[in-house]
This record gives sequence, C-alpha cells and structure tokens, in this order.
Amino acid sequence: MSRDLNGRAVLVTGGSSGLGAAVVAKAGGRPYVLDRQAPADGVPWVECDLADTRAAEAATRQLAEQAGGLDGVVTAAGMDVPGRLADVDGATWDRIVTINLLGTAAVIRAALPHLERAHGTVVTVASTLGVKAVSDATAYCAAKFGVVGFTRALAAELAGTVGVTLLIPGGMRTAFFDDRDERYRPGPDAILNDPADTAEAVMFALAQPPGCAVRELVVCAEQESSYP
Repeated sequence: MSRDLNGRAVLVTGGSSGLGAAVVAKAGGRPYVLDRQAPADGVPWVECDLADTRAAEAATRQLAEQAGGLDGVVTAAGMDVPGRLADVDGATWDRIVTINLLGTAAVIRAALPHLERAHGTVVTVASTLGVKAVSDATAYCAAKFGVVGFTRALAAELAGTVGVTLLIPGGMRTAFFDDRDERYRPGPDAILNDPADTAEAVMFALAQPPGCAVRELVVCAEQESSYP
C-alpha cells in the first residue's frame, strides 16, 4: 500500500520554479522550500544560495525544526552555464558543480536525522546528462554524473533506514534554458517534457511504503535526444 503524503513534510530545493515548483504543487502535504526566490504564496521557505553549502545545511535544519521533522527531501535545485571548458570562467564552473552536487549532499546530510526517524525518502534529481556526456557541458555533466554516483552510494549506505530514489529527467519546459546563449537553447520544435509529468514520478517515489524503494527513474519525452 502506498504511503499517504497528506500532512507529511517534504523539503524541496529549487521549489520556486521549474520541476521544484511542480513538486510543491503536487506534494499534497506540507511542502517546505529552499531557494533564492520565494515559492508560491503560503509555502514556508528559507532563502538560501546552495552554493554556500554550510548555509544550505543550516537552512535545512531551520526548516526541519519549523516542520517538526521531515518525511521527504527532493533536491530539484540546479543550474548550468553551457560553454567550452576554456570559455567558462573558473568561478562559474565551480558554482555549477557546487550547486548541483555539493549542495545536494549538504541538504541531505542535514536532513538525515529527521529522515531516519520518519523512515522517509530522498529523491535526488540528476539528468540524462548524468548518464550521457555531451560537448560544452563539462561542469554540468561532472556534477550530474556525481549526483548519480552519490545517490547510488547513498542508497547502499541507508538501505533499511531511508528510501533513496535517483531521478534522471530529460529536458523539460521550464525557465532553465532562458538565460542561455541562443545556440544552447532548445529550438522552437524541441520536444520537452511537462515538469508536472516529471513531478508525478517524484510523487510516486515519495509514496512508496517503508521497505519498498524505487531506486532509479528515467523520465523524459519519448523522443528525448540525450537518452540513451
């Protein structure tokens, strides 16, 4: 029998937009958000730049205390600035890796005591570019390949105490691509997934009863070009 998410506290990073906002909208319980921008009206949140991993840990603990514990964590926050390695400045390259990988680990680390008490579930968000490398994406691929490895190791480490799911989404119709150079944006005929559909997969993972884990989910448009 699936777990009833109503009334359960789920922390979502990047919950003000894109996939994170879609998860918040479908959470059905008590979503809490870590982000640099405010989420939907009425959703409790803490402003946080995940590039500051110690601040991310502190913000996670603050929200967990406010919620009286956590039943789930979804690490939907992410960013990218495409470009050749020689053309992306070091600070930007480091920030991409930090937010996508180290920020993910920091939030989960801080949430673990609460998740263990609740036998809760973590859903990490990687990417199809975490299993397939492409040019002009060294930082993003490094980070998302790292999320894949981190999550698989975490699943082994927490087996029997916390559910761990790796989500590998393809491209979605979100603001993720808005600030990119034109050559790195999906074309007008690009086939992208609706983030609400990907969020349904997240809900499925979160709703699994204790003892049953969905280890990995690949969710993308049927004609996704970056998978397999």
